[in-house]
Amino acid sequence: MKLIFSKKRLFILFILFLFSGGTLFSQSSDRYFDKAEPTFKEVRLAILYPSIGSIKSLVELRKQSLFPQENLIVIGVYHQKERTNLEESKEFIKENNMEWFKFHQVSGELNKDILFQKNSCTEDFKNIFQKSDGIIFFGGADIPPSIYRSKTNLLTHISTPYRHFLELSFIFHLLGGFQEENFKAFLGPSPKFPILGICLGAQSLNVGTGGTLTQDIWSVKYGKKYFEDVIGLGRENWHANPLARLYPEEKLLSFNMHPIRLIENGKFCSEIGFNKDDTPYILSAHHQMADKLGKRIRIAATSLDGKVVEAIEHEEYPNVFGVQFHPEFPNLWDHEEKFRFTPQDKEEKSLLSVLESNPPSLAFHKKIWSWFSQKLKEYHESKK
Repeated sequence: MKLIFSKKRLFILFILFLFSGGTLFSQSSDRYFDKAEPTFKEVRLAILYPSIGSIKSLVELRKQSLFPQENLIVIGVYHQKERTNLEESKEFIKENNMEWFKFHQVSGELNKDILFQKNSCTEDFKNIFQKSDGIIFFGGADIPPSIYRSKTNLLTHISTPYRHFLELSFIFHLLGGFQEENFKAFLGPSPKFPILGICLGAQSLNVGTGGTLTQDIWSVKYGKKYFEDVIGLGRENWHANPLARLYPEEKLLSFNMHPIRLIENGKFCSEIGFNKDDTPYILSAHHQMADKLGKRIRIAATSLDGKVVEAIEHEEYPNVFGVQFHPEFPNLWDHEEKFRFTPQDKEEKSLLSVLESNPPSLAFHKKIWSWFSQKLKEYHESKK
């Protein structure tokens, strides 16, 4: 009888495993939101792509007092099939006793044909949304163009499709999109929920709502095929540093720092405290950008020549914002870490010194984070 009971028990467990999408044995410490209370005292921020780089950026922002210092829980959300080095992230958190950082693994099946509709991740998305005060979508690799119904440019680099499946489907659930006009977006009854997209995150906000991307800025927007010709565009139109590719032995910074133009009625001017004549310097490293805009998405900043989208915002949900640059980069706040940008540079410069010497660049970066932090707190307080 004991043997028969064991077989029955194993059979039942096997059936439960199948019907749970294979997650029955993987929902321990990496399923934070399963046990999280629906009402909570702490401020909860969910982040997508909890890589060690993303985590270090948040650590530095907290050190600089640009992010909530107390009563903050950050939850790294990821798909079990995405190619992110979670072991490295978890080891870093353990070594630094970061009790304020948790994880939540999503494991429902996703593919490009079911992203923009109810799917096996819908209930998980809803649970994360309802038990959070805000979300950040971080930077990363190129989105597979097939998701936005385009052929793949020779310069597009796809490395982690499941990460994009997860994030784009989540964004569609949060905001809705052209893909299914009648879909009821999560933010519909909660329009002030704050969402920040950084670099790829901004592109994802656009694609998730039904927009498309320019797959390579230099070749498509400027008609340039060679790095030598890109140099002639001037540094304000580089968006990444072409010299770093031409002269690898020089160990130049691969990112580029350049000014941007703010749209007069965009969030930077209407809410964050700047005006249309300000041209703050930003740090960027990208070759793609928003092209056809997603549902209710509008442009908030561009390159100086107006050809490149540098920030987007949502027309209906006021706290949904995407920046094509990197305001989270830890070295932006460091005088000690210095770089060379060109082979002709005799002295290294810190990124912070570039911001300080080109006002209002430093204030611009600080206000992005003070704005987002304030929206997190306001949303949290509104739920009480």
